[in-house]
Amino acid sequence: MRNLLVSVADSDGGKQSGSRKIPFSDVVITGTRNNFWGRKWRTIDIQVALWVTFVHVLALFAPFTFTWDAFSVAFFGYLLTGLVGITLSYHRLLAHHSLRLPKWLEYTCVYFGVLAAQRDPIFWVSMHRYHHQFVDSNKDTHSPINGFWFSHMGWLFDSGYILEKYKERKNVEDLKKQPFYMFIRKTYMWHIIGCGAVLYAWGGFPYFVWGLGVRTIWVYHLTFLVNSACHIWGNQVWNTGDLSRNNWWVAVLTFGEGWHNNHHAFENSARHGLEWWQLDVSWYIIRFLEIIGLATNVKVPNEAQKLKKSIFTSDNTFK
Repeated sequence: MRNLLVSVADSDGGKQSGSRKIPFSDVVITGTRNNFWGRKWRTIDIQVALWVTFVHVLALFAPFTFTWDAFSVAFFGYLLTGLVGITLSYHRLLAHHSLRLPKWLEYTCVYFGVLAAQRDPIFWVSMHRYHHQFVDSNKDTHSPINGFWFSHMGWLFDSGYILEKYKERKNVEDLKKQPFYMFIRKTYMWHIIGCGAVLYAWGGFPYFVWGLGVRTIWVYHLTFLVNSACHIWGNQVWNTGDLSRNNWWVAVLTFGEGWHNNHHAFENSARHGLEWWQLDVSWYIIRFLEIIGLATNVKVPNEAQKLKKSIFTSDNTFK
């Protein structure tokens, strides 16, 4: 494993912490935001915190409301919102333009991402593009150099950090030009409320608990593990100059997103599991859509691009 220690100036309002490391890793925490106290909580921060608390409390009722039907609703919701909505659509399709889909299919798939309750596509894609632009620097949206908690969830409740780093967010003009995405942005919470109402009307409180509470927090934490764990634990096989790691167990749970060092090496690639043994369910679906003619302009790295990112070549070991 290639070890990378990030050292940044404490220019983001945090507190210098010397050489503290995140346990069982080589990642050095160089600047820690005041996650809870000593900073301004904006209205949006309070709203996000209340929502996240609500779905976690709701999920606590899961043992008392379990039925196989309710579990099935949560599981298929996980596939639709996590696999189709977030991984394939928000991430590979919108954030990186790794493929193209017909607009009717694009909007349908993206709508499942909306129901994942991870904010509207414009916000999500903007934050992710900034993450790649400033990865593991003091301008990254969610780097573990500010601690595990900040990279995993803390940044969600700190809109001041976003405003501090990106005063004018102009990296999603492609989405802002499309009425569909502007409509979703303006009506976002109504779609989440509507999803909860449909679940309750369909199967009562058990469906509400499992289909909204359990499913939402499950997809939340799997998505967040890509931001946190995959920049802390795992191995690096490509020279990316950042902390990104390939983490097999995250990859299994996130339909291929855990091959994160691969992704940072070739961020526009629709395929993250580059080796035959690297499970990447999202890629299998994209490949199927390509075969039947629905996915076009599907991007994968060629051998020259792989050689350029090779650790051996970059470290002057082999040339």
